[in-house]
Amino acid sequence: MKIFIASFLFVVLAEMGDKTQLLAMAFACRYPAKTVLAGVLVATLVNHLLAVVVGSWLTNIVPLDTIQIAASASFILFGLWTLRGDRLEGEDKKFKFSPFWTVAVAFFFAEMGDKTQLATVALAAKYQSILPIWMGTTAAMLVADAFGIIVGVVLGKKIPERFLKWFAAVIFILFGIIGLYDSLPERFLTPPAMAAGLFFVVALAVVVAWQGRRREDLSSSCS
Repeated sequence: MKIFIASFLFVVLAEMGDKTQLLAMAFACRYPAKTVLAGVLVATLVNHLLAVVVGSWLTNIVPLDTIQIAASASFILFGLWTLRGDRLEGEDKKFKFSPFWTVAVAFFFAEMGDKTQLATVALAAKYQSILPIWMGTTAAMLVADAFGIIVGVVLGKKIPERFLKWFAAVIFILFGIIGLYDSLPERFLTPPAMAAGLFFVVALAVVVAWQGRRREDLSSSCS
């Protein structure tokens, strides 16, 4: 249950402001919400099953300590990726099937290499438990995308997207820092090294957030 909850919370945060959440919101403007969520469910079940299998397989060829360090570092990267922001690049118009299959196919390919899929791989590598992670991440995608549909369509985006991004990013980065503290050898955990590392992460987050906001401003001015 602990692994399920951790996987659920982690991927909910990863999906906030993500391209696949934007994709679900875009489809909800054209198709019924139930159809969109059904397509998301099928696509996520298949996509994240592949992700957890790959994550579990990694431990057979890479030492567990190394994987835990890499997984913790990747959580910080996910936080920075969230601050950078994401946008659709025509994924909602590439496939022409029935509404259900249009959503499912488009969502499956949009999720390939996305940070929520990579987060699922990292979780599987860290916890080595396929079923709870698979179920937790799938449930998280449904909840996050349903929330995105409500925010985007029903509430008219009254909740600031920037607030959601910062909230998710801070949780991600904190989780990554804690994971690195628990996983790194003690010789690397000197006060100067930790202070320098923390300063670097904060500075990088500020730069990435600034670049993401600038990109959003440029995009809105061109549209």
